Amino acid sequence: MPNLPRSKSMTFTLAALLIAAGAHCGGEATGTSGVSGTTTSGGAGGAPSSSGNGGDLFTGDATSVGPGSGATTGSGGGGNCDPKLVGVIRDFKAYTKGGHPDFENYSGDGYKGLVKNTLGPDHKPVYAPSGSTVNTTGKAEFDQWYRDTPDVNKAIPHTLALTPDAKGIGTFDSQELFPIDGQGWGNEGFDHNYGFTYELHMVFQYSGGEVFSFTGDDDLWVFVNDRLAIDLGGLHPAQSDTLTVDAKATELGIVKGKEYALDLFQAERHSTGSHFKVQSSLNFTYCDPIVFPN
Repeated sequence: MPNLPRSKSMTFTLAALLIAAGAHCGGEATGTSGVSGTTTSGGAGGAPSSSGNGGDLFTGDATSVGPGSGATTGSGGGGNCDPKLVGVIRDFKAYTKGGHPDFENYSGDGYKGLVKNTLGPDHKPVYAPSGSTVNTTGKAEFDQWYRDTPDVNKAIPHTLALTPDAKGIGTFDSQELFPIDGQGWGNEGFDHNYGFTYELHMVFQYSGGEVFSFTGDDDLWVFVNDRLAIDLGGLHPAQSDTLTVDAKATELGIVKGKEYALDLFQAERHSTGSHFKVQSSLNFTYCDPIVFPN
């Protein structure tokens, strides 16, 4: 096992695998501070967006958005790994069925600032508000989203493959991502199993020119070097954001030529849609399952 850019020890098991979050990407609007992309909104959180797909964010040639000089393509846009991302989905009962109050209970158009700007010492997101919000019940309930909690959630291993496109950009795109239908607590009378979270930990080498973009519903947070890089929190229809790594390198505390952790946390909390797309030119260098204990 290579030296990984973490101060804490890691546990590598197949029991808590997780799924790669995705981005259905558009290139029309401008995001915040070094981040560009398309944000679609309107309607209840979890519902499919009526604004369309917005088109690919990656419109240049492979070298203009690739992993930088000397990097190879494939495996999420380049790198030394099989282009499969392995992680853990945690299934939750709907609140309307006597389950978790954060699932099948709220709606909205997004809520930034639900998590703090740095990961906690256990490499999980830290709930930021002092109490409840229009999209969440509170800290105690949020802390169950990405931690195995008996009688509250069920962890299900899942593997998701990125397919390099013609430009070598690792891509996964699903208009209806329902990976655990009939599993966990079951569909609970719905046509799909809508209430789940997923968590992914990866390592990439920063060479320059990398881009990572996501579109989906509902909550999505991406951390690089333990620092928040994408915030699409809250319940919402499909929304998009793009991390242009060079533009945020100083803010993220990263320099070219070194390896860094990328941590992704997503939640699907409301029927009736689950749109999920990710595109990445990152050079993933260690792609065995990385699992942090609760």
